[in-house]
Amino acid sequence: MGKLEGKVAIVTGASRGIGRGIATRFAKEGAHLVVNSQSVDSLTPARQELENLGAKVVGVAGDIADANVVDKIFDATLEAYGRLDLLVNNAGSFEGGPIDELSVEAWDRVIATNLRAPFLCTRAAVRIMKRQKQGRIINLGSISAQRVRYDSAPYSTSKHGIWGLTQVTALEGRQHGITCCCLHPGNILTERRVDSGQAADEEPMIGVQDIAEVALLMAALPANVEMLEAIVLPRDQLYVGRG
Repeated sequence: MGKLEGKVAIVTGASRGIGRGIATRFAKEGAHLVVNSQSVDSLTPARQELENLGAKVVGVAGDIADANVVDKIFDATLEAYGRLDLLVNNAGSFEGGPIDELSVEAWDRVIATNLRAPFLCTRAAVRIMKRQKQGRIINLGSISAQRVRYDSAPYSTSKHGIWGLTQVTALEGRQHGITCCCLHPGNILTERRVDSGQAADEEPMIGVQDIAEVALLMAALPANVEMLEAIVLPRDQLYVGRG
């Protein structure tokens, strides 16, 4: 029996990168899945791959910064499975540059995807999980929530916000049997890095599968165990002592 056998999990941003890696790992451990990405074209191959692993999968495409799309995802979850055990708030975006050169539009796009959308999904999940008196939410943060870099104001700000949202959700959820965890990745070799021309040897990298293993660890913990925060990065990445 898999570690998540029969558990129902929503994974946002599941068409590629960390989200796809987490959804794949969950599927291999027996989870029933609801996966989201912005477009049907990007979501379909991921859904088919998960189904080929034997998982039950519901796909809902759309921008989760839109409250109506979020409602569709959670309605589809209840219609298909009748409950929700796990939510993985993974979908994210990055735009950067010097603060004095940033456009308001770039700022708003990053905050909408990285902070507004997880709030909307968390709100919907908590409403279900309160009725069930159980559930776990896993937020994908970043080491940028603690050690910022140049030219990353929207991204770093949003990830500081995710850490705050995690703590408030954990605090408000505990009396209802709800836990909330924050998983902070360092340098992960995703398709985005490859597509942007960032070679793997420019900085130390670890693979998507490495972060997915930690997400699985969080997801499979006993219901009364909270792993509030985990930082996962390459051993040689400049982080400790980085200022």
